[in-house]
Amino acid sequence: MTQPPRLIHLVAHRGNALEFPENTLPALRSAIELGVRFLEFDVQLSSDGVPVVIHDHELMRTAGVAGCVHDLTAAELSAIAVGEPARFGDKFADVRIATLEDTVRLLERRPQLTLFVEVKRASLNRFGHEQVMHRVCEVLRPYRTQCVVISFDLPAVHLARHTGAFKVGWVLPQYDEHVRLKFEAFKPEFLFCDHEKLPPGNARLWRGPWRWALYEVETAELALALAERGADFVETMAVGPMIEGFRALTRNG
Repeated sequence: MTQPPRLIHLVAHRGNALEFPENTLPALRSAIELGVRFLEFDVQLSSDGVPVVIHDHELMRTAGVAGCVHDLTAAELSAIAVGEPARFGDKFADVRIATLEDTVRLLERRPQLTLFVEVKRASLNRFGHEQVMHRVCEVLRPYRTQCVVISFDLPAVHLARHTGAFKVGWVLPQYDEHVRLKFEAFKPEFLFCDHEKLPPGNARLWRGPWRWALYEVETAELALALAERGADFVETMAVGPMIEGFRALTRNG
């Protein structure tokens, strides 16, 4: 296979979420143990304004119980198991929702790590951009050099850059000329995009001062094909199989 024009980096999407419940400390620690240097996870706000690490604002999918993250305090959320019972049964019944503060402590004594922290629109809509971004950036500030704030919500990304001086990434809603005008004006450090939203073929990604991170990537072959188009990072939940796939391609030349 043709070698990619640049090094492709692996991002653990919600941690090693194939083998562990997504967005949990065990999933993130597992990715680190596998040698991944870039981790991505999602943040919502509790009713008392504490950033917690979870994707959905509704608890049913990951916790198997009814309820909304935004209606519960951080203390109440910390007692809820998010072991994804529909996927894992009771194997991870002791895994709880983690706060953002607890999660960023993974960076301590690990200068090689970078965290991509995605702020979810549901929290922005519920509590407002100013409050959510203030709370998130306040927690991340001691680790600012190792954190990148990302979101589908462009105003939130603007706030992270201009009020918190963070590196930022915009998660693109689409890959089209309208979106291109926006990010060429803003020039975020990173652009995230679902690889399935790219136009078919092998056309190179739009170039600029940003770095491309493409997600929903499940095979090493696809990762290398995207690298040839200009991707710098690929994001996957299948961390172990992806690493094994890269090793197999290396062995086979």
